[in-house]
Amino acid sequence: MTTARPLPPETNKIMQAVLLATLPGFVALLWYFGWGTAINIAIAAVSALSFEAAVIALRKRPVMFYLRDGSALVTAVLLGLALPPLAPWWLVVLGTFFAIVVAKHLYGGLGNNLFNPAMVGYAVLLVSFPAHMSSWLTPRELLGDGLSLPSLVDSLRIVFGTMDIADGVTGATPLEVFRHNQGLLVSQLYAQEPLLDAGAIAAVGWEWVNLGFLLGGGWLLYKRIFTWHAPLAMLAALALMAMLFYDSGSSNSGGSPLFHLFSGATMLGAFFIVTEPVTSATSTRGKLLYGAAIGVLVYIIRAWGGYPDAIAFAVLLMNFAAPLLDNHTRPRSLAQGEVPQTEEKR
Repeated sequence: MTTARPLPPETNKIMQAVLLATLPGFVALLWYFGWGTAINIAIAAVSALSFEAAVIALRKRPVMFYLRDGSALVTAVLLGLALPPLAPWWLVVLGTFFAIVVAKHLYGGLGNNLFNPAMVGYAVLLVSFPAHMSSWLTPRELLGDGLSLPSLVDSLRIVFGTMDIADGVTGATPLEVFRHNQGLLVSQLYAQEPLLDAGAIAAVGWEWVNLGFLLGGGWLLYKRIFTWHAPLAMLAALALMAMLFYDSGSSNSGGSPLFHLFSGATMLGAFFIVTEPVTSATSTRGKLLYGAAIGVLVYIIRAWGGYPDAIAFAVLLMNFAAPLLDNHTRPRSLAQGEVPQTEEKR
């Protein structure tokens, strides 16, 4: 008979707080892009809990004990939020499989994984099925006459393959618009693209989604679920890179700092992905370097790489480097040869 060690009492509470903090961003996604994100999360949650239970049972460990920590549900919700609304059901299940079985349990389960599970699932799907992963809906406000976002019933039919999406309902994301700019100045691009022109600081819908995740992330900071170092370093580095290469709004510009901060999955990445404690740096200086490097990589991949949004790839690359950062930024003890400050002054 396997005896399970008690989980740290704060683990489940932390997971519940993270789930609660995603609500403002989720509501914004629901309003601007319809029921698809809710369906994504439902499919991902059922899949994640099923895969988690199956693997734990195969490892001959108490299933309900480990399911109660909430980590599989958090992974499912983050993946569901990141995927395009109305993604095919099998795409969500496949991404969840890679997140839970491959990225988490093949490394030993919670606390032993080297890579962020949700971002592994997302990256596998993005590389394998780029067409599906770039099929976003047009925000509600920009739909033409006679068009509307699919109802809940129609959304379910689309997800499960018994109905096609109506023409004119899908469209490019703001990052894709900039990526495919054909020699227009930034001002001309904004005037030509309603998605950008109708936005207050970035793009219609996307700015409110990012503001929602910023609000949730700020609440997590207030609750001291994590420290400010990694998320703020990431956002500052991303804004700095965008400022350096804004190029006065020329046709080569990658977009303004505000555009990059409030487009794509920036705030979701900063406050819900970069702060994942198992795969990120743990020392204070390490967190600052970790977050800043992710911000730089996000801009590089967005502006000059092969994918419009880059949170997953930037995070996974820095997951590699996190142990090295900790090794070189943690204060060494006297036993490891550190010279006390008083001795250095002598």
